[in-house]
Amino acid sequence: MLELLGVITGIIYLWLEYRASIHLWIAGIIMPAIYIFVYYDAGLYADFGINIYYLVIALYGWLAWKTGFTLFGKKSATNGELPISHTPRTAWPGITATYIATQLFIAWLLINYTDSTVPWADSFTTALSIVGMWMLARKYIEQWWVWCIVDVASSALYVYKELYFTAALYAVYAIISIFGYYKWKKMMHNEQ
Repeated sequence: MLELLGVITGIIYLWLEYRASIHLWIAGIIMPAIYIFVYYDAGLYADFGINIYYLVIALYGWLAWKTGFTLFGKKSATNGELPISHTPRTAWPGITATYIATQLFIAWLLINYTDSTVPWADSFTTALSIVGMWMLARKYIEQWWVWCIVDVASSALYVYKELYFTAALYAVYAIISIFGYYKWKKMMHNEQ
């Protein structure tokens, strides 16, 4: 039942993200609070851990989208809500390095300190989700492609772990992430 509640919240979250609504961050707090329990019970410890990160990044995302705040204390070029934009080329090396280091670290933790049966798959989706959430918090349009990869891999992982409702949710997420990219692209063009 808890998994089903998480799925319903996830659908609301995705609908709000698709619309680039700042209210997605409210669902972005509720959904990980639910999935902390679902993933722990399923032995998906990296997914359990990332949901703690999701709670924190949801607060950052709300602040960034509302005010243009960045982690370094400076505001974006706009005085109001953060606009949709492309990921700066200068950000990609840092994003890539963060992803690689995070996946290796999480895989090492899972292999050495848990009974995880899928440490590499779990660490792959978790590390990629970490950078995807940061990109979403910065309102970078390419976050949709990152989520498409995460969603396809997660759906397969959840089928393997017999979390069928969640697997179905992530399959839908993968499809919607493609539409989300084009929706945001149109919105970005209209903002400019």
